[in-house]
Amino acid sequence: MSTANNKSIPYYPGCSQTVTNRAYDISSRSVARELGLELKEIEDWNCCGATTYLSLDEKQALVLSARNLAIAETVYGNGGGDLVTICNGCYVALRKANLYLGSDEKLHTFIRSALKAGGMDYTGTVKVRHFLDVIVNDIGEEKVRTRVKKPLEGLKVAAYSGCQLGRPFVDVEDPEFPTMMDTLLEWLGAEVVNFPYKAKCCGGMIMTTQRDVGLRLTGTILQNAKVNGADCVATACPLCQINLEGYQADAGSAIKGECDIPVLYFTQLMGIAFDLQEKELALKDNLTSYDVAVAGRGQ
Repeated sequence: MSTANNKSIPYYPGCSQTVTNRAYDISSRSVARELGLELKEIEDWNCCGATTYLSLDEKQALVLSARNLAIAETVYGNGGGDLVTICNGCYVALRKANLYLGSDEKLHTFIRSALKAGGMDYTGTVKVRHFLDVIVNDIGEEKVRTRVKKPLEGLKVAAYSGCQLGRPFVDVEDPEFPTMMDTLLEWLGAEVVNFPYKAKCCGGMIMTTQRDVGLRLTGTILQNAKVNGADCVATACPLCQINLEGYQADAGSAIKGECDIPVLYFTQLMGIAFDLQEKELALKDNLTSYDVAVAGRGQ
């Protein structure tokens, strides 16, 4: 069942999008509606097991992801279809569970046994998709361009995909030189700047354990965006957004450089180009200024 032909898509929001990164969830649902889609949140979803849990007990973390896949599978019956997420970490965790279930018979038996203890099962018919992939490769240029009411003309954007969107899976995005976000931003009328650090790690959760390393990684990305003339950075990952927005002053001190630059989700930039209202994009949740993105566009 193709996502492109569905008006309602099973959607896994992930934990952080319900609290600290709700702007990503709100803006994603808003632009989806503008494109004639509904991100239909699957019922009774749970944490995907990413970050700390995945590194401590991989088998149990995979059960958590598999439970979400099992819930999504019930939406389609046995026909199968897409499960959309907006979080890079959730995307990788859910896809890993799918991959391991299909390639490791012993693990497959263990996970299905765990699911059956809870009255559930999963046969492997769900395909995990990132919302950015759906927009670029399913919705497509024509439909996006027809929704643009206030093009992002004159706005120079550094498209930061992060390190997980193309890793470890390389079938959707190039791990070193991702292009999907660049393509989408160009459809919106923005100027995408040269940005060699677009797929480099921001430090992720290492910011909580080896802060000095995390600050240097984050600072280098922000400084590179500024050096290459960007007015703002666009992100596709909630953890990247937190690191790039929340640690700019400390990151600047760590690398002895300038790191002050607005950071917005790519979905917020879409909404601005679609002329949606601030509350539909939760722009006031941002820690950095979004004025440069809305200047001259009627907001």
